[in-house]
Amino acid sequence: MSTTPSDYLEFIDISKQFPGVLALSDISFGVPAGSVRALVGENGAGKSTLLKILSGAHAPTTGHMRIDGRDVLFENTSQAIDAGIAVIYQELQLVPELSIAENIYLGHLPAGAVFIDHKQLWDMTRESMGRVGLGDVSPGTKVGRLSIGQRQMVEIAKALTRNAKIIAFDEPTSSLSSRETEVLFGIIRKLREEGRVIFYVSHRLEEIFEICDSVTVFRDGKHIRTSRSMEGVTRDDIVKDMVGREIVDIYRYQPRPLGDVALRVEGVIGPGLAAPVSFEVRKGEIVGCFGLVGAGRTELMRLLFGVVPRDGGTVEMMGEAVSIQDPTDAIRQGIMLCPEDRKKEGIIPGLSVQENTNISARRHHKRLGFLDSHWEYSNVMERIRELGIKTPSQRQLVKNLSGGNQQKVILARWLAEKIRVLLLDEPTRGIDVGAKSEIYDIIYRLAAEGIGIVAVSSELPEVLGISDRILVFCEGELVGEVLRADATPEKVLSMALPREPKHARASEAVTKGSA
Repeated sequence: MSTTPSDYLEFIDISKQFPGVLALSDISFGVPAGSVRALVGENGAGKSTLLKILSGAHAPTTGHMRIDGRDVLFENTSQAIDAGIAVIYQELQLVPELSIAENIYLGHLPAGAVFIDHKQLWDMTRESMGRVGLGDVSPGTKVGRLSIGQRQMVEIAKALTRNAKIIAFDEPTSSLSSRETEVLFGIIRKLREEGRVIFYVSHRLEEIFEICDSVTVFRDGKHIRTSRSMEGVTRDDIVKDMVGREIVDIYRYQPRPLGDVALRVEGVIGPGLAAPVSFEVRKGEIVGCFGLVGAGRTELMRLLFGVVPRDGGTVEMMGEAVSIQDPTDAIRQGIMLCPEDRKKEGIIPGLSVQENTNISARRHHKRLGFLDSHWEYSNVMERIRELGIKTPSQRQLVKNLSGGNQQKVILARWLAEKIRVLLLDEPTRGIDVGAKSEIYDIIYRLAAEGIGIVAVSSELPEVLGISDRILVFCEGELVGEVLRADATPEKVLSMALPREPKHARASEAVTKGSA
């Protein structure tokens, strides 16, 4: 048992059984006050399940927790909040149409004799926002107008108003700029100095070494190791514990012959782009797209797939101009998209793995207007084997799979179609190092089959590692192109950086517009 008498929080013999899946098995470890503990492991290792037990969203099948020497077992999230626990998830739990003040104090708004005391609410909010570096933003600003980084600060302020002693961050920097990440780390260090317990869940191992005091590793629902100091711990040690094997090169780039131009984009312009964009992708080519948050990469993918109408420009497939008014047109032309937000735009959470896999291509396999049950089963089983999707059954709800396996299900959906060009927007976001390597192998195989691939990523090592050629975006413009042989981190990043920090201008604009 990795606990000591000085631990403020202890997990004691925690297990969690779901139908067909043992998500956690006899988890026991502790964390002292005034420390930042990293929780790492592959997707499906059990980290998220443990956080949901901590937050009261799940009850453990066996075991319990101990907080400040007192045994606890939460029946719901309200009990966890009352006990001083806050979990800040990757998908932030805020209401975009409500103000900052309303979001922070929702459920405990200060009231006068009859109505809400707005003066007190505003004063309380300004004080709370000042603690997280947003004191210059009006409390009345709608959360939907804030940047992702600012919204995260609102979540932290919300936790602090409820006097949270234990705060967990789940992939907090996945959508943040480098500047916003620095601000977040500053806040976390202050929380540590105040004696709080901080959990930090991230697949970005470089962040673990920068911000964390200790690390706990999970694998396959089991507690593998807790290192109570980062001294002497290496990246290779953590990776080996996570995956049970050493990973020397997760990219394993595979050069391949390139064919004719599969996709040509000329002067495409639309929402999110500040200037027309032109480029081409050849058969078998992997074209990486890099840029900071808000650079226009995702917006371009949505324009090409027909999610958002273009204001101008043309798209050619195999040398012929095509009309793409919506995603249905794109699919018919052989353009497929794996979106950035797979949980909201990629998977259908309430449907099974089989239904998510077959939902697009089943239109080709109906008999007299009815579903072809033989094809439905054989197709999903073939894709599960082909992509190595880890699921207890094809009937498993896709929302119960890990992030990496959800991504594979989205890829499986398109493999039953005739793919000419595959658009991948953040294909490994929130995915562990082992699953990333598997996703890369799938990308290389599809490219070797002659499919043109456009891969958007905010992780510079990933773009450099898998791409034949890199398109660099900055503030809505395509500012340059770099061949793989010429690409260095310094060169690509310098092209992607704006001359004047955009986040500063955006923050100033929000402040002025909300005053």
